[in-house]
Amino acid sequence: MDEHDLAKRLMAYDTSTPAGITTGVSFIKGWLESNGFEIEEMEVAGLPVLITSTQGNGPIIVFHGHIDVVPGKPGQFKPRVEGDELIGRGAYDMKAALAAMMCALRDLRDEQGVEVRFLCVADEESESMGIRGTDVLVERGYGGDFAITGEPTNLHVGVQAKGVLALRLSVSGTAAHGSTPWLGDNAVLKAADVFRRIEGMEFARASSDFFDRPSINLGRIEGGDAINKVPDTCIMEVDIRYVPGQDPEAILADIKAIDDIAVEVVFEREPAYVANDNEFVAALHQSLADCGVDGAQLVGRDGSSEATAFLGQGIPAVEFGPVGAGHHGPHEYVSLRSLADYRRALVGFAKRIAAQNGESNEEDPPIRHIRAV
Repeated sequence: MDEHDLAKRLMAYDTSTPAGITTGVSFIKGWLESNGFEIEEMEVAGLPVLITSTQGNGPIIVFHGHIDVVPGKPGQFKPRVEGDELIGRGAYDMKAALAAMMCALRDLRDEQGVEVRFLCVADEESESMGIRGTDVLVERGYGGDFAITGEPTNLHVGVQAKGVLALRLSVSGTAAHGSTPWLGDNAVLKAADVFRRIEGMEFARASSDFFDRPSINLGRIEGGDAINKVPDTCIMEVDIRYVPGQDPEAILADIKAIDDIAVEVVFEREPAYVANDNEFVAALHQSLADCGVDGAQLVGRDGSSEATAFLGQGIPAVEFGPVGAGHHGPHEYVSLRSLADYRRALVGFAKRIAAQNGESNEEDPPIRHIRAV
């Protein structure tokens, strides 16, 4: 089973539900065991987590991915191929990358100069601020010297990602009869004004080397309980993605200063940042060139990144995934050609690290930053 066939198998599981996740993880476990890997399994907040690794003696490279997806229509869990596109829920985010990582792990099973650790979690798409599988794994010592999380990057190397500040805002107004709205204070209309004020705040105009601005999205809004009544309460949820270097507490303070609102933090995540000249980043970038991938760049990612779990423990980490588009949308796909390139790049990267480790001397020490235990 190559990465194409394995991706199709993974995509056939509706892993937007706990039951589907359990079935999908069971398949992954069985596939890895059938290929000679010993599996360690645990639960985090009721969801399964898988860990395995090769037996090489050298720097630890982490292949990290998630099996869960956002909900989709039933037909999206029936993967299909049109030309170079493998289409269906999870193709791009990130079951195809997960399949390629599994195949690359098998390719590297007997590589001696590097240890490849495979981590599969099931809660990356969760909105909960509760305990997370990746955080638990890293805190328990399942990190390494460098981590690749297989989020979609179109074969670029994501060295930065925006931070997340997801807020629930309760906007207060005054109720009145619908025939005399001027006697009330419409909370829904006020909520729209609050959102526009947030969009116009100074933090929204910040930029950096990789990002021209933060992103601010009104994800949900709900207000009113009768058509003939001026609504006195409106709840809206705002997704703010701020650029590295910005202070989320300052952003939050500015928003809380707006009159007639109460603010609750629903979810937050630090920005991701790893130096462009990091040795592992350079080796990964070179492995793409070695595979004949032209134009690969170091990029910033607009979405949040679980690379922050590794970075928070001092472990350099990047996002790196195949070419595609449409994640979370109706036409999600991954390029099959790029998926093969992705697998080769992962294998080439690990072999390059192994070679550098084996050929090092005192003047040129091996690439090994943090040997997690």
